[in-house]
Amino acid sequence: MGNSPRRLKDTNWTMALSPQQTGMFVNADMSNMTEDVTMSAVLLREDDPGEAATMSMYSDFLHSFLKHTSTTIFDLVDEYESICNSQVNILGKIVYRATPGQQKFSKTASVLWLLKQEMVTWRLLSSLYSEKTTVDNLFQKDSLVRQSQLVVDWLESIAKDEIGDFSDNIEFYAKTVYWDNTLHTLKQRQSSTYMGSSRPLVTELDPDAPIRQKLPLDDLDQEDDVRLLKYLFTLIRAGMTDEAQRLCKRCGQAWRAATLEGWKLYHDPNINGGKELEPVEGNPYRCIWKISCWRMAEEEQFNRYERAIYAALSGNLKQLLPVCDTWEDTVWAYFRVMVDTLVEQEIRTSVVTAEEMEELPRDYLEINWTSEKVFEELQATDKKVCNKCNISLVVTGLMEEISRWLSKDRSVLPGHLLRFMTHLILFFRTLGMQTKEEVSVEVLKTYIQRLMSEKHTDLIAFYVSHLPPELAVSQYALFLEDVTESDQRHHCLELAKEAGLDVATITKTVVENIRKKDAGEFSHHDHVLDTGTTEADQLKIDVIDWLVFDPAQRAEALKQSNAIMRKFLASKKHEAAKDVFVKIPQDSIAEIYNQWEEQGMDTPLPAEDDNAIREHLCIRAYLEAHETFNEWFKHMNSAPQKPSLLPQASFTEKVAYEHKEKKYEMDYGIWKGLLDALTADVKEKMYNVLLFVDGGWMVDVREDAEDDPERTHQMILLRKLCLPMMCFLLHTVLHSTGQHQECLRLADMVASERHKLYMVFSKEELRKLLQKLRESSLILLDQDLDPLGYEIQS
Repeated sequence: MGNSPRRLKDTNWTMALSPQQTGMFVNADMSNMTEDVTMSAVLLREDDPGEAATMSMYSDFLHSFLKHTSTTIFDLVDEYESICNSQVNILGKIVYRATPGQQKFSKTASVLWLLKQEMVTWRLLSSLYSEKTTVDNLFQKDSLVRQSQLVVDWLESIAKDEIGDFSDNIEFYAKTVYWDNTLHTLKQRQSSTYMGSSRPLVTELDPDAPIRQKLPLDDLDQEDDVRLLKYLFTLIRAGMTDEAQRLCKRCGQAWRAATLEGWKLYHDPNINGGKELEPVEGNPYRCIWKISCWRMAEEEQFNRYERAIYAALSGNLKQLLPVCDTWEDTVWAYFRVMVDTLVEQEIRTSVVTAEEMEELPRDYLEINWTSEKVFEELQATDKKVCNKCNISLVVTGLMEEISRWLSKDRSVLPGHLLRFMTHLILFFRTLGMQTKEEVSVEVLKTYIQRLMSEKHTDLIAFYVSHLPPELAVSQYALFLEDVTESDQRHHCLELAKEAGLDVATITKTVVENIRKKDAGEFSHHDHVLDTGTTEADQLKIDVIDWLVFDPAQRAEALKQSNAIMRKFLASKKHEAAKDVFVKIPQDSIAEIYNQWEEQGMDTPLPAEDDNAIREHLCIRAYLEAHETFNEWFKHMNSAPQKPSLLPQASFTEKVAYEHKEKKYEMDYGIWKGLLDALTADVKEKMYNVLLFVDGGWMVDVREDAEDDPERTHQMILLRKLCLPMMCFLLHTVLHSTGQHQECLRLADMVASERHKLYMVFSKEELRKLLQKLRESSLILLDQDLDPLGYEIQS
C-alpha cells in the first residue's frame, strides 16, 4: 500500500456493475472471441448475419422434438434452452465483430435479443411445469411458495447470465484492511510534515464509525464503497450470495460478509438426542438479524444499494423497489419478498412466538400474497407479456396474446418467434393442457407458411401433421403445388408418409387444385386450328405425376387424368391430352385389377373404377384415331410430283424425262402402298371411335356408380363435340381415296338406332353431312353409277 493509494476502479470492474450498461455484450467472453473467427467472418458477409447463423435452429428444434417422447418432455425443454444458448453465444461473437451502426448489426442484435428471451422462457417453463406436474399433488399446501421461489430462481438465473463469468469480468486485489485510503490519510495526518487537506474524516475505522461519528470517509473510499455495494447488490440480484460474501472478504470487509450469512434457518440436529454429536446449522438469532436488516434498509444515512441489499434480505419491498431498473428486477423484488413473507408467516405460526416477532411491521407479516396480487401491481411491457403469462401459469392469457400477434401483419413476425410459439403449443399439448384450438391452428398454419416461403422443405410435413386432418390435407397439398422436380416430389411424399399424413388424399387434392385452376368454358375454341399447349396446361399435365408414385393410386390416376383430358379434348388440345395420356403407366389397368384381386375381392371392380377404365380406353381410341388421321393427312398431301416434258425437248431432255418418269412411277407405287395402309388403319381407328363397343364412345356401362353430374355433363358434351368431327374426318379420308360408295354408308351408320349417332349431331351438322354425301353421289353419277354407287341396270 505504502504512499500510493489504490482505487478500486483501477481494477477495471466498473463496467460489470450494471447489466444495463453491458447489455447483450456481457456474455462475450474475450478469451473465446478469438475462436471461430473464420465462421464469424463468413457470416458477417451475409446480408442478415443473425438469420444466417440461426437458420439451423428450425431443423434443430424439430429433430429434438422427434427424439423425445412425452415421458421425457422436460429433457426436451432443457434441450431447447441449450440450442438457444448455443446460438446466443454464436451471435454474441458476431455482434462483437460487427461494425456498430450497420443495418446488419441491428438485425443481428435483434435476433440475439429475441433468442435470449426465448432461452430464459424455456428455462422458466422447465422449472414451472416440471415441478408442478411431478409434485403438485403431494405438496398442495406449499405450491404457491414453491412456484414463487421457482420464479425467483429463474429471474436470478437470467441476471447471472447477464453478469457473465465473474472471474473473467472482474479482477479483485486482496486487501488486509478496508477503507485503506482513509487509513492512509489518518496516518499521514499524524506526521508533523503533513501538508494535505484538513477536511474532517472519521477517526475510527470500525464498520459503524461513519454512522456513529457522523463523519465521512476519504472520497476515494466512498467511491469504492458505492461501486462495491452496487456490485454486491447485482450479485445478490443474480442469486450469487456466496460470491458476494467472497467478494466482501477479498475486499477486506469480512464483517459485511457475515451480515449476508444471517438469513440461514437455525437447526440443531442434536435436540432429540443421538449417539454422535452433529454440527448445528443456521443462525439461532435469525429474528434479531432480520429486524436489524429491516432497520438498516429503512436508515436513510446508508447508500441506496446498501439499503437495497438488506431490504432484499429482510423482505422490505418498499426499500428494494427504488433500485429495480428493469421489469425483471421489479418482478424479482415482488416474488422474493412474497416468498420471504410466506416463509416468515409459516415460522411465526409453527415455531416462533408472537412476542419475538413483534418488532417486524404488522403489514409485512399479515399481507396476503398471491401471484395475481403481484401482477395487479406490475405494469408489464409488450416484450414481457409472454413471460408474465408463463409465470402466472395463465395459458389462456398467453394464447390470447399470441392471437393478437397473429392479428397483425404476419409477414413481419420474426421466424424464430413463430418457431418458439409453435413449439410452445406442442409443449402444452404434450402436457395435455388445454389451449385455444383456433389460435393453436393459426400459429401452426403461419409457421408452416413461413417454412414454405423460406424453402424448409424437410420440416413442413411434421408440423402439418399437427393440424386437424382436413386442414392438414389442404395445407400440404398447397405446399406440393409448387414442387415440380420429380425426385423432390417423391421425397416430399416420403416425408408425408413418415409424418402420418393421408398421402392418397393429399395427392388427389393437389391434382384437383391444379386441374380446377383457370377453368374456362367446356367447348371447342376453334373449329380449324388446334390450340397450342400453354404453361398452365403444362402444369396440369405434370400434376398427374403425383398419382403415379404409388401403384395403389392407379385408379385415382386414371380418374384425374381422364378429367384433365376431357378438358383438353373439348379445347382441341390434342397434343396436351396425349401428353397427359402417356403419363399413365401402360400397366395401370392390369395393376388396378391385380390390387382388387389381392384384396380377396371376388366381386367386380367398383363402378367408379370400372367406368374410369372404360373412359381411359375411349380417350385412347380417340387420340389414336386423331394421331393416325394426322399421319394419313400428311402423307396424302406429300404425293410425288409427276414429271413433265417441255415441248420441242432435245434428245438429252427426253432421255432425262424417261428416267424421271420411271422414278416417279416407282415412288408413286411406294407412296400409294403406304397410303392404302394408312387409309385402312385410320378407317379402322375412326370406326373404333364411332362404333365403340357396349353403348358407344364416352358412355358409361356401369350405372351403379356414385353420381357425378359434372363428369356426366362433360362426357355428353364431348360426344357432341368429337363424334360429328370424327365422322367428317372419316368422310374426308373416304372421299379423298375414292371410296365414295363407302361414304354413302356413313348415312346408315349415323341413322342406325343401335348406335344412335344422329343424336349427337346438331341440325347444322346433319345438313353439312348430307351435303358431303351429295358430293360423293355426284361423283358416282359421273362414273355412270347410280347415286348409291351401284351399276345402273339397262
